[in-house]
Amino acid sequence: MLIESSAPTRVDLAGGTIDIWPLYLFHPGAATVNFATSLRAHCSIKTRDDGRIVLESRDRKVAFETELAAIEDLAREERLELISKLVHFFKPTTGFHLVANSEAPAGAGLAGSSALAIACIGALNRLVGNRYEPRKFISIAANIETTVIRVPAGFQDYYSAQFGSTSCVHFRADGIEREKLEIDETKLQDRIAICYTGEPRLSGTNNWKIFKKHIDGDPQLFEIFDGIRDSALRMRQALLADDWNTVRETMLAAYPNRKRLAPGVTTPQMDHLVETALANGAAAAKVCGAGGGGCIAFLCAEGRKADVERALAAEKGAEILDWKFSREGLVVKES
Repeated sequence: MLIESSAPTRVDLAGGTIDIWPLYLFHPGAATVNFATSLRAHCSIKTRDDGRIVLESRDRKVAFETELAAIEDLAREERLELISKLVHFFKPTTGFHLVANSEAPAGAGLAGSSALAIACIGALNRLVGNRYEPRKFISIAANIETTVIRVPAGFQDYYSAQFGSTSCVHFRADGIEREKLEIDETKLQDRIAICYTGEPRLSGTNNWKIFKKHIDGDPQLFEIFDGIRDSALRMRQALLADDWNTVRETMLAAYPNRKRLAPGVTTPQMDHLVETALANGAAAAKVCGAGGGGCIAFLCAEGRKADVERALAAEKGAEILDWKFSREGLVVKES
């Protein structure tokens, strides 16, 4: 049996970091806005009859194998830790070869690990006979990834991976709700350039520093988070109204607010790339994920995306990502 699954990465347009429990509970109306990209995380599982488990990551060039009888040891396995913990959680009863691969650069800030978690969960759940309903996938992914990064995980990334398209994720006391935003996808694709800075980032570090300050009751941080919430709500309304001037204004206002969150949200390289883009047709910039490296999404003036990408591509270390909008979320196929 061969099971193949994939899930999309995302660009977060507004509201990041406020999606970490319990931070959003202190900011009524908390929300995030993101859209899914064609840069997908992939998982394939091929069963085997020799009682062995082979785990392999093509993009990380890491592979190892173990006996099915030793599956409990995967709870403490540090090689391919996320995949190992997911396999341990599902505890398949047959041998198999799992291959993971991501189309997004490592440390890109595009939620590649969250997309991989959802893709692997979809495939492993099929392997064990659809033990869990899809509505359980997100909580499984967030809980297990938290044990890997050893700090609280945010929730928004799993929704884009599972459902695709453009989402506004609402965080309320009675739970989390994903709202699909019906927008002009062509305009979004035509006006957003995504640049990998050449500097991978570690989201857990930045978010943990912010989390601790928030829990300690830092009043300035509470004010910043209120601004993050408000920017997400404005972004939602602007996208629904096809109001690209307000999209630009919201991104411009949010950028310095995001930099106030924690030292290192941007680096000198990132600041330089933003200046270059703004001088060549970009209208606004958004650091993807927690920042400190990774990708930057640029809203380009109408008809100027090619100019922005050309200018950024000339900068040392920068890489322009070739992406398309993805309506598809998690896809699982069996043959």
